[in-house]
Amino acid sequence: MHPILFQIGPVTIYTYGLFVAIGFLAAFSLALKEAKREAISPNVISDLVCWMVIAGVIGARFIYVVYNFHTFLKHPLQIFALWKGGLVFIGGVVFGLLAMIFFVIKKGLNFWQLSDIFAPALALGQAFGRIGCLCAGCCYGRPTHVPWAIVFTDPNALAPTGIPLHPTEIYHSFCCFLITFILIWQKHRRDNFRLSNPDVPYGQIFALYLILHSIHRIVVEYFRGDYRPLFYDNISITQAFSFLFILIGVFIYFKKR
Repeated sequence: MHPILFQIGPVTIYTYGLFVAIGFLAAFSLALKEAKREAISPNVISDLVCWMVIAGVIGARFIYVVYNFHTFLKHPLQIFALWKGGLVFIGGVVFGLLAMIFFVIKKGLNFWQLSDIFAPALALGQAFGRIGCLCAGCCYGRPTHVPWAIVFTDPNALAPTGIPLHPTEIYHSFCCFLITFILIWQKHRRDNFRLSNPDVPYGQIFALYLILHSIHRIVVEYFRGDYRPLFYDNISITQAFSFLFILIGVFIYFKKR
């Protein structure tokens, strides 16, 4: 893969950063489109996105730094090198949700309505972001001999080079694209049903996102080469949080029927 897209003198453009930017724009566009369907001001979405992105990036990077504390202890300035890759989804979700809760309370908005709008957008942004992971070599897979294995050769890649690995970044991206389509389909069905039943509560699409995304993370995590068991040598911290999110998602889903 190609971690560095191109260089112009001292300026380096990283492929990871490009796809993160593409993912952000795609997610933002989808959120605006869904908000328009529900007559919500674009300014509300723009302001909320700013809060969530800043908080989400801080949280995602914070957890990554904690995971790799000894490396960053030797090179502390690398903590700020986000363009090279290194964001942990769990941290982004937790900090992003906290920012969203703070925002909706401050503005007196409907949290569940906004969460349903942002759920498909979040999945879409992650789908593109995982392509960036593939280019950078982060979130790489275990050594394998399956026919679809990939081999990293670029010395700038974060993944081990010269050996066939599970393309876990592609697994993640495919699942996120699929989750995006499922959520949009379900949201539009729910919105159409709400036209004749205004009392139908919001929140079920967000719950479905928590369930589907957590299931995919639990499964794909076992194929990751940077897998870090936490409990009983076979459950990572990401999987532990994912199990928790599934329980929360199931509770919300049936509560919001």
